[in-house]
Order: sequence, then C-alpha cells, then structure tokens
Amino acid sequence: MLRNRSDELEILLAVVDSGGFSAAADALDIQVAKVSRAVSKIEKQMGITILNRTTRRVVQTDEGRQFIEAIRKGLSQIQQAEEDIISKGELPQGKLRVDAASPFVLHQLVPLIAEFKQAYPKIELELNTNDGFVDLLEKKTDLAIRIGKLTDSTLHAHPIGTSNLYIVASPAYLEQRGLPKDVLQLKEHDLIGFSGAKGLNHWPLKGFQSLPLTISASSGETIRHLALSGNGIACLSGFMVKHDIDQGSLISLFPTQQVEESNQRQINAVYYRSSKLARRITAFIEFIKPRLSL
Repeated sequence: MLRNRSDELEILLAVVDSGGFSAAADALDIQVAKVSRAVSKIEKQMGITILNRTTRRVVQTDEGRQFIEAIRKGLSQIQQAEEDIISKGELPQGKLRVDAASPFVLHQLVPLIAEFKQAYPKIELELNTNDGFVDLLEKKTDLAIRIGKLTDSTLHAHPIGTSNLYIVASPAYLEQRGLPKDVLQLKEHDLIGFSGAKGLNHWPLKGFQSLPLTISASSGETIRHLALSGNGIACLSGFMVKHDIDQGSLISLFPTQQVEESNQRQINAVYYRSSKLARRITAFIEFIKPRLSL
C-alpha cells in the first residue's frame, strides 16, 4: 500500500523544480498552505526531512535528493502508462504551451502552424515569445525552444538542429559604405548588436575583438530589420536570415573567414522530465523538426 498519493508527490516535485513553496503554488494554481501540508505529510510518512527551508529558498537533504529522483522516475512512468492507455488509438489532445524567442516563432514556427493544426486538430496550441530564458514552471510553459548552451539539468533536452551564424548587411548599405574585405575594416563600419545578451556580440571571425556598436537592440528581430533597412552590419542566426540571403535582401559577409567551431548554435526543445504532456510534446517536436529551415 502506497504511503503517499501521487498528487502530493507531484506537489513535492513542483516545490523542488520551482525553488520554493510560493512558486510551486503559483505554478499549480493552488494555495501555499496546501503545498506546505503536502510536503509536511510526505516527510512525516517517510520519517525523513526532505527539504530544509530557509527564508529565501528550499534545499534538498541528501535523503531527500535520493527520494525525489526516485519518485520523479516513478511518476513519469505512471503518467506515461496512463496516457498511453487513455489515448490509445486517438490523436493527442489538450493545451500545449510553447515558448521561444520571437524571431524563431516568426520565422520557423508560424509558417508550420496551419499544417500542424491540420495534422493535430485536437491540440490547442499557445505560442509565447520571450527573448530571454523563461522558467517553465513559473510561466506555465510545457515546451520551450532554446538556442545555445543549456544549463538547467532538471530539463529534458531534445536536439532539433543547429543554426549557423551569418554576418550580414543590406546591398544598399554596402553600396554606400563599401564592402569590408577583412575583420580590421569592421572598425570603419556601423555595427548592430544585442543590448542585453552581450555574449551574442562575439562574432565568429578570426581575430575578431569586441567593437563598439553603433546601434543595439534587445531583440534579434529588431536587429534584422535594422540591417534590412541599411543601418549597418549585424551577426544573426541562419534561422532568421537565410531566407533574406537567398532573396538578396541581405548579403553574407566573410564566408571564408569564420571560425567554424564557434559558428554553430545548438537548438533544443526542452521540457520537464515529469511532464504529463508527453504525447503532445512528442507530436509537436516530431512534426517541426524535419520542417525547420535552420
């Protein structure tokens, strides 16, 4: 006979994943008191302290860490078994909240949505855009598309591809200011870059050093439009500028001078391992992955 109910164990996981009782209550849309009672009941039933509480956060004990890992795996298997039986022979259905940077949503996901809805009419899709990383639990997000290195070990990552970086400028800008032949000549040009994520301003060029920006913006899509409008030279991922390059709206610069190992950015679909939405998530990932133009 089980000592603890699965819904109480899920509350415990929410506390661990969100980092606190209040955050878990917000994510699950329940009262903080219910969260506290569930965790206290589990600790009493098990006869161990699972979480040490401080004024700012909760910390897992050694015993708690082992217990949490075990229940995470167990609940995931139970949830998957239940969903497989309930939905056997049926298309995935229900709400699926997807988060990604606004350029990725606009250039990669939006063109695929009509076909996706035709294939999976029972999935209610919600697309949210953020140019920074969001907390999936806090924002009630089921699946996020993340570009670059991942640091959150609690998330399950499914690689969906890589996107090369391109250094680009419009034909009108190059006609007016001239075509730079090497990295040193960039000092004579107007450069457009990111105002927030400074790491995105390290261009994959041999001998490149940080240069002062003429214009900066927080959004890659804004930078793209600035480049299209002839405001300067920018460095952006292929998933948002490859079409512009193919159409001749932007010109790719320094194609033979780029550092190969720093020229690619991994793109992952990420979600919590204990997610109940496995079939919806899998359906979405498997649908978009072969159709992306990265």
